[in-house]
Amino acid sequence: MTILRTTMLGLLAAIPLAAGLAACSPLMAINALSSGGASQVTRDLPYGPLPRQKLDVYAPKTRTGPVPVVVFFYGGNWTTGERADYAFVGHALAARGYLAVIADYRLYPDVHYPEILQDAARAVAWAAMESSRHGGDPARLFVMGHSAGAYNAAMVALDASLLARHGMHPHDLRGWMGLAGPYDFLPIENTTTRPVFFYPDTPAASQPIHHVTADAPPALLIAPLPGQDKLVDPQRNTGGLAKALRALHRPVTETYFDHVGHATLVATLSAPLRRLAPTLDAISAFIDANSGSGSDDAVLSATLSTALSETAVPASMAMPSRSPGAATPAPALHVYDKTPAP
Repeated sequence: MTILRTTMLGLLAAIPLAAGLAACSPLMAINALSSGGASQVTRDLPYGPLPRQKLDVYAPKTRTGPVPVVVFFYGGNWTTGERADYAFVGHALAARGYLAVIADYRLYPDVHYPEILQDAARAVAWAAMESSRHGGDPARLFVMGHSAGAYNAAMVALDASLLARHGMHPHDLRGWMGLAGPYDFLPIENTTTRPVFFYPDTPAASQPIHHVTADAPPALLIAPLPGQDKLVDPQRNTGGLAKALRALHRPVTETYFDHVGHATLVATLSAPLRRLAPTLDAISAFIDANSGSGSDDAVLSATLSTALSETAVPASMAMPSRSPGAATPAPALHVYDKTPAP
């Protein structure tokens, strides 16, 4: 949280009206500056019997029928995090017309891998069964996460054994979205992360990249430009997973944004920081393109190209092709950084 706090407070200092919030945590400040006027919030819903197995639902106040459902998992190195801190994510998604489910999950040292992932899968299963009570359409179900939460989302989407416990399969998801996620991080160099995964006895099965199959749902992978994320190497993790998905002809869009780092990427979903990167536009375009019965690569490519047309990322990096087996422009790096996992 030290990196997150320092980075966020530096950005918030440049925003009018934020000075009075300087004593708050950066996420509290972002939440205070984010409008929730378009959201109807239902809090503290249990998806399991344990104290950390609870979630909040953010529903659009105005809707004409059932809407797509997005289950979001926050980061925090699998050791910290509270769903209330990410209200700005729920409000942003609800304002775009989606039902957002922000879920807590058990953390280390109370649990390790894979119990953390079992909570994530259980929260997704709750959304599949209960979201219709809140105006959601469980037939249009997505999972999304940032940092460690992106890892959770990736594993739920790729490791079929997790959803199988709940009578579900990855193809029950319309897609998944990962923001600055660690998908291939062995050997683990971050000393805080190591005990979560029993390092040095970390099983290879803990890595999302080893669960890529021909059944993987569509993916949207977003990261800072290589060199701007000091916690998770974008080329090895985002670029590597995208390459593995394309090798099996799975639909994947990878994009890299300038002017953001590891922590600030998720913060660009909030209204005060949205000008830094079109993260919310890219997510909305992905959800919309994969929510209809007639969604295809051409629709997604055109929609995302429009959404990202004003980004500062070089055009050669902003929109790689989703055509099966197509080559994707890669960042101009040739050696993976040995940077720690989140």
